Amino acid sequence: MANPGLSNRDNRQRLGITEPISLGGPTEYDVMKTKEVEKYLQDAGLYESQEEAVGREEVLGRLDQIVKVWVKTISRAKGLNEQLVQEANAKIFTSGSYRLGVHGPGADIDTLCVGPRYATREEDFFGELHRMLAEMPEVTELHPVPDAHVPVLKFKFGGVSIDLLYAKLPLWVIPEELDISNYSILENVDEQTVRSLNGCRVTDLILQLVPNIQNFRTTLRIIRLWAKNRGVYSNVSGFLGGINWALLVARICQLYPNALPNMLVSRFFRVYTQWRWPNPIMLCNIEEGGSLSLQVWNPRRNRKDRYHLMPIITPAYPSMNSSYNVSSSTLRIMSKEFQRGSEICEAMESNKADWDTLFETFPFFEAYNNYLQIDISAKNADDSRNWKGWVESRLRQLTLKIERHTYNMLQCHPHTGGFSDKSKPFHCSYFMGLQRKQGVSANEGGIFDIRATVDEFKQAVNVYTLWKPGMEIRVCHVKKKNIPDFVFPAGVCPPCPSKLARALELKASSGRKRKRPDNDVENKTSVNSVAPFGGDVLDTSSPTSTANIPSQNGNHNSEVSSSSSLPTKTSLEIVAHASSSIVAEKMDIEEVMLGSYAPHQAVLEELEDVLEHRNKVTCESSMKNEPGVLVTSLCGTGSYSNGGLEELEPSAPVSKGCYASIPQRKPIIRLRFTSLAKTIT
Repeated sequence: MANPGLSNRDNRQRLGITEPISLGGPTEYDVMKTKEVEKYLQDAGLYESQEEAVGREEVLGRLDQIVKVWVKTISRAKGLNEQLVQEANAKIFTSGSYRLGVHGPGADIDTLCVGPRYATREEDFFGELHRMLAEMPEVTELHPVPDAHVPVLKFKFGGVSIDLLYAKLPLWVIPEELDISNYSILENVDEQTVRSLNGCRVTDLILQLVPNIQNFRTTLRIIRLWAKNRGVYSNVSGFLGGINWALLVARICQLYPNALPNMLVSRFFRVYTQWRWPNPIMLCNIEEGGSLSLQVWNPRRNRKDRYHLMPIITPAYPSMNSSYNVSSSTLRIMSKEFQRGSEICEAMESNKADWDTLFETFPFFEAYNNYLQIDISAKNADDSRNWKGWVESRLRQLTLKIERHTYNMLQCHPHTGGFSDKSKPFHCSYFMGLQRKQGVSANEGGIFDIRATVDEFKQAVNVYTLWKPGMEIRVCHVKKKNIPDFVFPAGVCPPCPSKLARALELKASSGRKRKRPDNDVENKTSVNSVAPFGGDVLDTSSPTSTANIPSQNGNHNSEVSSSSSLPTKTSLEIVAHASSSIVAEKMDIEEVMLGSYAPHQAVLEELEDVLEHRNKVTCESSMKNEPGVLVTSLCGTGSYSNGGLEELEPSAPVSKGCYASIPQRKPIIRLRFTSLAKTIT
């Protein structure tokens, strides 16, 4: 059966499940800005050298030879006849960022080994192949993860990181020209093989469902860099991973098929700022699969699918939600980052911001006053690697437990990576920012006690089947001022700006304050005062600057002279035209969103009502201080606390330049510290 969407390209019809929002081509401005950002990516070192590219190809060729030797070895050991031994074959496929063509220097290569029916996953793949790799001097850091949702062998081959999956097909001989795109390949295979095959099948189909592969790749590189710098690139932490971002970018390419990366990035943020989740993102219609009867994402039929907060559906059968890890806290964080990106892109169109502003690193350790610190340790390098992988896979559960046990009143912001303390071998620390839900006062929310929640999390972690003595985990509360130095670059904590310095910066900003045009129908906050997570804002644009007001039909060259304090008729006409174009495009986005999953729109609307009702009920419950809502902080000092009250409120970071904002006066959340004789471990 043909893949969905392939005939669209042949017939020069639209790609996607709805009509494009715009068929407009690029302007000179788009060409210029696209060249600018391509140079930015080059200067940032996001492209590998030719030498490294050749090295990767050699590693993949060597790995393909190894699995062919492996399958012949096990076929002979199993007593197959000589003809089958000679015909025995296995093949290597690639997926992920390498297959999509957006990988950078030192990136992992996601690979898939496809083997015959007699080559088992447990005994042969994780047994014999693991043994063969372990004996090779060019293979290092070999780490099997057989119990993962998608079982994987992780290792480095000649310095290149490899994630190797396995798919066992019901064939005696694997043909060299095997095509895994047709979903008849999924007949009579186990669930782990379906999941393993899905990565390659999805990446191949993405490349077939975008109108321009090169524009897609450049745009995806931009979004990946932005997401990593803003701390929202991590599937395991509850944000989005590589395949999720690829699907989001691919959908924008379908909606704006003739646009260059500059415009695609702008529309990426505009569309997803307006998108009302849980409306799903889909590149093509969901196929039922005929006689295969594999479960596909369907909120009408599958109850668990109705509780996915940010569904991003894979295009290959069986279609699944690739973003089921997203929690209410991480969705909130990403939504704010989409908004920030959209405002910065609008400012870039009028020369009030640049690419550096968009890619500015999120100051995680300045954003909150309170954090959870999760420390893990082991006795040796192998144990540390295994223990670290296991704990990282469970950290998302801590976020979910805190959200559930505090009725979503205590919000979590997990950092997407760990930190090593060089003074402590085989040690790693993870951090999670904490803040009270916005708009809820201290009197309404009570005090938080998450000790039982942490204990439950640690019990879940300590059931690790490969646990060894020395594998330990400790969790403690830490204030911003006590964040350990090893998390900062060069191991030095940057000095906090003094109140005087902050006041001077705000005073300088206020001197540049201007009034926004009266006919700005959106009445949005100026991008010059973007605050990562709320806060009062200050418009710091110069009243005498010349602004390029872009219209949404692609004309970026109209200028508005602001030498006079009063806007001219021409400027008002341009602003009005730009505003009306934005409104029209927003209506188009709304139509795309509502038409993206029409068969189940009633279910999605019902789910929105259910989620809204649930949030209202939990909020009312928290106001009543029901059991489980009163939460006392962890004390990680190893000594008795003073029993006093301390604040738990977000601390808005001070951004660079004109992006400084006035800290919002938020309701103080008081945390009562109970006496703990020792750190909770």
